[in-house]
Amino acid sequence: MRDLSAALCLVLVIEGLLLFSIPHAWKRMAEELRRLDARSLRVVGGVMIAVGLVALRIVH
Repeated sequence: MRDLSAALCLVLVIEGLLLFSIPHAWKRMAEELRRLDARSLRVVGGVMIAVGLVALRIVH
């Protein structure tokens, strides 16, 4: 549980860094994401989950 909490905190730090350092690019990206259909977003989300799990396996 402690590792999961640390990982979620790091996600917040990374998201915060992006919003802080490149807010205009982040807003453009969010606008582009709104244009995608739900199926495409699910595919992207699934790929991100898979890549994250593989990277986690490699790190641990």
